[in-house]
Amino acid sequence: MIALRFARRLFAPLLAALALSAPAHAQVDIQSVTSPGGIEAWLVEDTSIPFVAIDLWFAGGSSIDLPESQGAVHLMVSLLEEGAGDMDAAEFAAALEGLAASFSLDIYRDEVVISIQMLTRNRDEVVALLREALVNPRFDDTAVERVRGQVLSIIQSNLIDPDSIAGATFNQLAFGDHPYGRTAEGTLDSVAALTRDDLLAAHRAALVQDRVSVGVSGDMTPEDLGPLLDALLGDLPVSSERPLPGPADVNLPGGVTVVDFPTPQSSVMFGHAGMARDDPDFFPAFVMGEVLGGGGYRSRLMADVREARGLTYGISTWLGLSLAAPMMQGGFSSSNDLVAEAIDVVQAAWADLAANGITETELDNVQRYLTGAYFLRFDGNGRIAGILAAMQSDDMPIDYINTRNDRVMAVTVDDIQRVAARLVDPEGLNFVVVGQPEGLSASN
Repeated sequence: MIALRFARRLFAPLLAALALSAPAHAQVDIQSVTSPGGIEAWLVEDTSIPFVAIDLWFAGGSSIDLPESQGAVHLMVSLLEEGAGDMDAAEFAAALEGLAASFSLDIYRDEVVISIQMLTRNRDEVVALLREALVNPRFDDTAVERVRGQVLSIIQSNLIDPDSIAGATFNQLAFGDHPYGRTAEGTLDSVAALTRDDLLAAHRAALVQDRVSVGVSGDMTPEDLGPLLDALLGDLPVSSERPLPGPADVNLPGGVTVVDFPTPQSSVMFGHAGMARDDPDFFPAFVMGEVLGGGGYRSRLMADVREARGLTYGISTWLGLSLAAPMMQGGFSSSNDLVAEAIDVVQAAWADLAANGITETELDNVQRYLTGAYFLRFDGNGRIAGILAAMQSDDMPIDYINTRNDRVMAVTVDDIQRVAARLVDPEGLNFVVVGQPEGLSASN
């Protein structure tokens, strides 16, 4: 069966992980292929095994939902595996299993991501099957009601999950009426009210040719790929009647927001406005972020909050690369009696970074880690296809993989000092705390 994974860039910044992952030393030969019908893809050809992976990234994602049909794109994508063309859900699943293929569907605020992995000998049959799912989904009443029930269960679960509450509250505070202020799944009321016409409209709006980025890796030649792209995608609408959302004004004052929730451990989401991927200072910001909270046990925050004081099991920060509103964010959980102290330590670390930047030793260590670990994530055709599609989706140059480590090594302590003073805003840092924290009250 197709594996459907629900994710948000807020908690899992997939684009950053993919776009900043590649071999440390090897050169990657990426070929740009344009189909006879004008569809572009990036290809890494590897004939060593008879296996092909394709990633399709459709820009828009849940952010193009209409206000009156929140959750429609999410539910629509959830139903792509539930029958297509003349096959019902059971027949579609049997056909997929018989071809030994793997599909996965991911829904983000900015993209719908569809990944396909298949044996070369079954390539044409798998592509034909996926084409039916993309172009002719059935949206049968029985399937709609069954999957709707599953989505409603997810929404209900999120309403009592502290991490989900923290994320949703943070987004609502930061983005207000912008689509980013809503959840991808929609609300209990909006999903219950969705009709088949809403799903058809979401399908026409979300899966279109001029918003797709395609990455392909494995046993595929450029000559074969061009016609395959037209067979797979050529019958989709050329463009969408729904525009992509414009920039979001991040209206997030510094301070603490407490959401009372009966749990012994508080969930905390924190952050402020960030930096776009195409900003000239992005690489210093990225390296700085790894030192602050992105490098696991190597990071300052793990050392200060967990190791030195035992206030949490884990804490991390990241540069959120959402298209309409880049953010600098972080999160952790802590027991109610310790969370106030943990927030104080985070605020102090933020202030120190803004004022003093990082040391030469910290820079040397993080550069060694980032360049040395680079190739470890570039470990298969499926991962490579995702990287290629992500790069296109983010308007990155085709030679990025082969130049990334040089950009990391070019960062200096002075660069980070300049960027820290520009980006890191201790006074603007907002904390959303979901729990019953002791000695902590709302301050905004």
